Amino acid sequence: MFRIIGETNINFIGVRKISFIISSLLVALGLYSFVMISTGNANMGIDFAGGVMIKGYFQEEVSIEDLRSTVEAEFVDAQITQMHGFEESPYAYIIKIKRPETESEGKQKVTLLKKILADNFEGNKFEIVSEHIIGPAVGETLRNDAQKAILLSLFGIIVYIWIRFDFRSGIAATIATFHDVLAVMGIFYILGFEYDLLLVTALLTLAGYSLTDTVVVFDRIRENLKKFRSKGEFASTVNLSINEVLSRTFNTSITVIFVVGTLYLIGGDVLKGFSLALILGVLIGTYSSIFVASPIVVEWEARRPLRFK
Repeated sequence: MFRIIGETNINFIGVRKISFIISSLLVALGLYSFVMISTGNANMGIDFAGGVMIKGYFQEEVSIEDLRSTVEAEFVDAQITQMHGFEESPYAYIIKIKRPETESEGKQKVTLLKKILADNFEGNKFEIVSEHIIGPAVGETLRNDAQKAILLSLFGIIVYIWIRFDFRSGIAATIATFHDVLAVMGIFYILGFEYDLLLVTALLTLAGYSLTDTVVVFDRIRENLKKFRSKGEFASTVNLSINEVLSRTFNTSITVIFVVGTLYLIGGDVLKGFSLALILGVLIGTYSSIFVASPIVVEWEARRPLRFK
């Protein structure tokens, strides 16, 4: 069978101190972004910050630059993105105005926005496909629910890995998954991407992907411990196990990246943040299963020996 990566003998465990430093920086950045998100000081989408969102299209050509300058003259905080691949018209746009407000104030803004578009693009009507108004209270509730969903998923991971392997492995897998989620959140904060419900979906998806990758490594470690219990040290067996599944891990990751990479390139602006989060999640998740989860188990074993069941 053809393999992109053949047999390897890389000392992954030997560089765990370096990987711990890198991971600590990523986690620190992620925790900072988490605080900013919790306080509403990050680039929050209208799902979390409140505001109005209108999707619609023009029948005749209107450039995004002209539309943006027209709308921003009245709404400074407006965000406008083009919807690619829209069947009705190639000139379809999403207009977001983020600002905490009541539903009645939101309706007033929608009415004013419609008037601005009608007055400035006379004879080229902006056909509205959908409009959403989210107040600040609803946005805060959604933000809190999203945080609870992520924390509950991490708790579920601990329980699952504890039953499947042992408690120590559950903690290591959870730390690795927590590391992945925080790392992506931190990178998004640095890049200035918007935090919305679509990003939360991506974070939960990558948490599951990261767990799957970690379970594969842990399974191989457990198998090798049964075969080589009397040979070598625990760290050497873990290192051997990682090398044995490296080809499988690489092939799986590169396949997923091909798919989500295509989604990033041709999926349009609406899915750009979602697909980028998945790309980063796959890369960081693969890294953490090798350089975070397994080294944590090795460090734990060195201090309190407890082999896999």
